[in-house]
Amino acid sequence: MSSTNTIRLHRILAATPDSVYRAFLDAAAMAKWLPPHGFTGTVHAMDAKVGGHYRMSFTNHANQQSHSFGGEYLELVPGEKLRYTAQFDDPNLPGTMQTTVTLRQVFCGVEMHVVQEGIPSMIPPEACYMGWQQSLTLLAQLVETAVTE
Repeated sequence: MSSTNTIRLHRILAATPDSVYRAFLDAAAMAKWLPPHGFTGTVHAMDAKVGGHYRMSFTNHANQQSHSFGGEYLELVPGEKLRYTAQFDDPNLPGTMQTTVTLRQVFCGVEMHVVQEGIPSMIPPEACYMGWQQSLTLLAQLVETAVTE
């Protein structure tokens, strides 16, 4: 049995909880913010409902190598919580990861906690943190706009 890793991230974004929530469930938004620096993203399928599935791939711009993954939506509470799984298509990255995102309105925007569990042991946790940090920077650029809601 191989071991897995868990990472935890925390951010405050100058956005609304609903805007951040939508960024996780809109295919065009996901393709824009989720791929870390140096990668492009393609969403191949997205059925954003509990029990629904998604499929996407990241392509390294420098060498054009892609890796694809997909999973199932386990819990969706608008503006508050998302919980979903992910599995890589690559057999060298086995297992099922689970990501939980919680959102809470705060006076200056939204507080976001991300917990990703079950990361295959061959992926260094530091690499996961770096990728998520890059992705969250792109998420902030997407959602931290003038609030007109």
